[in-house]
Amino acid sequence: MERHDVSARCHYTNTGARAVHTYRETPFGLFVAREFHAHPRIRHWQAHLIPALNLVVCRYDFHGRREHDYYLDVADITRQGDVWQVRDLYLDLIVHDGLMAEIADTDELLAAREAGYLTETEMHRAVAIAHTALSGLGRARYVLPDWLARRDLHLHWCDAAALA
Repeated sequence: MERHDVSARCHYTNTGARAVHTYRETPFGLFVAREFHAHPRIRHWQAHLIPALNLVVCRYDFHGRREHDYYLDVADITRQGDVWQVRDLYLDLIVHDGLMAEIADTDELLAAREAGYLTETEMHRAVAIAHTALSGLGRARYVLPDWLARRDLHLHWCDAAALA
């Protein structure tokens, strides 16, 4: 379980608490951006938490060449006041904008179910969410902004060059 404490400007994960430089509420959720300090591959992370889609849409800025354009985490997203909680449902999508998208971490989903971290119903819901997203992306020719625009969702990102 991850937590975003907007008033404290802090992102809590299973590996610790991280300072967040940008939180911005949107009509459909929460935008977050923060540095990745001392990470071997990732320099900066931006994400849109979208509860209605059960997705966290992530963009990573890598130290080297871009590995993918977007990473979508299938998750339950809830909010209590200034605190947003994200419960990972162990299934992800990797998007190469305009080229392809793939479902990732099916092995993690099955292992989480086997270990009792997910119920059978939650596992099936995670699969349905991932397949709905994958189908929508396919109809939009794997252009994530186009798929989301069809749902009247328009994401805004920090300028990666300004973060350097």
